[in-house]
Amino acid sequence: MDQMSGEYRALRFSSEELREPERVAQWRELYGRAMVRLDIEPLPDCPFQIDATLRTLPGLGVVCGTGSAARWDRTPALIADGNDDLGLTINLGGTATLHHLGREIRLDRGDATLIMHGEASTFVRASTTRFISLRMPRAALALPVPNVADAAARLIPGSTEALTLLMSYISVLRDDQILATPELRRFAVTHVHDLATLAIVATRGGSAPPQGSGVRAARLQAIKADILENLGRRGLSVTSVASRQGVTARYVQMLFEAEGTTFSAFVLAQRLARVHRALTDPRAAGRNIGVIAAELGFGDLSYFNRAFRRRFGASPTQYRG
Repeated sequence: MDQMSGEYRALRFSSEELREPERVAQWRELYGRAMVRLDIEPLPDCPFQIDATLRTLPGLGVVCGTGSAARWDRTPALIADGNDDLGLTINLGGTATLHHLGREIRLDRGDATLIMHGEASTFVRASTTRFISLRMPRAALALPVPNVADAAARLIPGSTEALTLLMSYISVLRDDQILATPELRRFAVTHVHDLATLAIVATRGGSAPPQGSGVRAARLQAIKADILENLGRRGLSVTSVASRQGVTARYVQMLFEAEGTTFSAFVLAQRLARVHRALTDPRAAGRNIGVIAAELGFGDLSYFNRAFRRRFGASPTQYRG
């Protein structure tokens, strides 16, 4: 897959489509153009395999994938290329070890670390692992530390809240419609920069920068995912969602208000959309409409019928017919 739209490019790479002798060279060339030049050496008795999606935007590179055990080196010879971007690597499965700036850290599942591409580094993945790698210009991250090296090659635990929000937001970027216009792409890049900065400084003991739009966007995405997961619950409320997300009910309401809607309107729209899909699904043709509505959280059948008619211009029975 190779999609381009102005300054946005998305490409899917699978080593299964190549003969084994060609895999490392092809991946190294592609990764070098999108992220940073590296030497890659498979570990003994571990044929090189990788399946990944690369997305590049102005000020941001994102690689999400699964790779076999290998050693990834940014050698002294390679850093002569002048690339001084920052890389944030998130280890989603398996274990990995980073040797960088005279430090050695181990990344377990969910952990992350910051890497300076202008300095030599060695990253060893001991087994097949899932990962996310980000490339960002140094100037894009307003790190409140005297020297960026103070923040690099330090463990960012997987339990770090800002890191969790960052991963949640990155998952949204898999939808290419989110990046369909230059304006949306600028917003997305800024949000990732905000969240990456917060994740990095959260473990440095200093004061974090003000929470920007990226945090709010990631929070709202997590809240919407929570709502969709619990859509069938009668007790679904702004209070219950806020409690699960560790924020106040008023904060949840403010996030929806900033989008020009409300918590209740979003829940109703999603429930009606689910009913609509059920009524147009041939597999549900024999199911009672009242049962479908109840399963999606509608406790009052009269209210459901009125809301459905307002939304779709016909009663549920007429619509199915």
